[in-house]
Amino acid sequence: MDVNGVGYRVQIPFSTYYDLPDEGGTVSLNIYTNVKEDTISLFGFRTLAEKNFFQLLISVSGIGPKMGKDILSNIQVAELGQAIVRGDLARLSAIPGIGRKTAERLVLELKDKVLKLDASRPTVEGGLPPHSPGLQDDVASALVNLGYKEAVVNKALAEMIIPPDATMETVLKQALKRLMK
Repeated sequence: MDVNGVGYRVQIPFSTYYDLPDEGGTVSLNIYTNVKEDTISLFGFRTLAEKNFFQLLISVSGIGPKMGKDILSNIQVAELGQAIVRGDLARLSAIPGIGRKTAERLVLELKDKVLKLDASRPTVEGGLPPHSPGLQDDVASALVNLGYKEAVVNKALAEMIIPPDATMETVLKQALKRLMK
């Protein structure tokens, strides 16, 4: 990646790679910086949900940044979250590099965290993905800043069908109406 004339080597999962513009185009990535004794590695993600899930993955003993990136290259965040919550060891073991013991460790260590992150919630047909980095998170943040509890806000947003062309104002109004009931 070239940032104002400075080149950076950023490792990305395939899910991010497929969404990159043509060479020379502008791209915005959510970056995770991994610092070791002898190296600094950058990992880039198209969405904040991918980056957050990557950070969860590398918190599991035995899973480093490279394996975390490889996992996200082979499975979508929502599907991975669902597999962890359901304890679907067969699906997790089907990911290259993940054996049965690692799959069990993922379920054991991440199930509660994934439920909190709510990454296992499926995308609503025709709506936004559950943790799109823009609109839905902005609305949730605004509602929490207005004094609503985060769990209540997340539940209300999960029950809403948000059209892809919705504006922050319309989604915020819709969420406020739902919360005032």
